[in-house]
Amino acid sequence: MSHSTADGPVGPTPEHATETEAAGLPLTGERTVPGLDVENYWFRRHEIAYLRMADRCTGADVLEAGFGEGYGADLLAGVARRVIGVDYDESAVAHARARYPRVEVCQGNLAELPLPDGSVDVVVNFQVIEHLWDQSQFVAECARVLRPGGVLLMSTPNRITFTPDSDVPVNPFHTRELNAAELAELLTDGGFEIESMNGVFHGPRLRELDAKYGGSIIDAQIARALADAPWPADLLADIAGLAADDFELLPAEDRDIDASLDLLAIAVRR
Repeated sequence: MSHSTADGPVGPTPEHATETEAAGLPLTGERTVPGLDVENYWFRRHEIAYLRMADRCTGADVLEAGFGEGYGADLLAGVARRVIGVDYDESAVAHARARYPRVEVCQGNLAELPLPDGSVDVVVNFQVIEHLWDQSQFVAECARVLRPGGVLLMSTPNRITFTPDSDVPVNPFHTRELNAAELAELLTDGGFEIESMNGVFHGPRLRELDAKYGGSIIDAQIARALADAPWPADLLADIAGLAADDFELLPAEDRDIDASLDLLAIAVRR
């Protein structure tokens, strides 16, 4: 099995292959999949962004650009007036269309969003921008489809902590990772004003698990993935028992943003 990443493992270990197939989509490393014990850390780390940002989507017309498995778009559909999901991957589109009927799912290129100008109030783009070759073009497309004053919610792994001391992303699916300053520059150059820059951090329970597993629960998971062997029962139980609330989402004013695991920018279309 290849290196584990913030998007999830690059492939399932053999003993978990059946679990992965049962989830409905293969666990490739490009997206995280809910309902798998070995994937639960990454899933909850992504889920916190949807849960904390749901109120920004209440009663709104929302586009999720790059929806992956689709669970996040469905979560937002519980509060939004309308949720449109666009993804380039045909298998993800077919899966989400069958599993999440509340979401209007379509296949499309994020560099040429299949929506009219000024057609949505919110664009959600979580853990996707790092996968795109033309990031500036995508941000311009977000500005185009948003109504005046519309909001772009964008999260991405923090390059400083995710791939430290290297200009080459460790995840083979990533093209360019960003730190907080680079993300802010990308958005402001694309026609947005930064309302806030926020970071995802380990909460108290995860900090306890970091200590329990020699300083890093992430490294403990990576070690098991690279070993391609059954996980120790206590590690698997600790990972499976995590919830989104075991992560903290804090503004840059409250915590050193460069120490965050993931970044989440709230940006307003000028």
